[in-house]
Amino acid sequence: QVQLVESGGGLVQAGGSLRLSCAASGRTFSTRTMGWFRQAPGREREFVAATMWSGDSIYYADSVKDRFTISRDNAKNTVYLQMNSLNPEDTAVYYCAAAASPVTVVPGLYAYWGQGTQVTVSS
Repeated sequence: QVQLVESGGGLVQAGGSLRLSCAASGRTFSTRTMGWFRQAPGREREFVAATMWSGDSIYYADSVKDRFTISRDNAKNTVYLQMNSLNPEDTAVYYCAAAASPVTVVPGLYAYWGQGTQVTVSS
């Protein structure tokens, strides 16, 4: 099993920044890719960004490209999501997830999920 714990969410004004963290523990060696997803009320969960622990591949959703940056600290088994230039459309619960596959945008390929952290962007 792999346990994922997100932190860093909160309330921020439009144009502001937040950094989310996801600490992984357990059988992390069984995972290759760490991803961030988000889900707004009444909407389906959507892919945000993903990176491989090896650093071989990083991928972003078009909606966040050039504003969000995903990074990892392998020594700490932690993945980060730096979010800049936030706007109200970024308001959602953000989830960290782990997959055994290479970078993928498909939620079903992620076997492990965190509990989520709320991000609210006010206008």
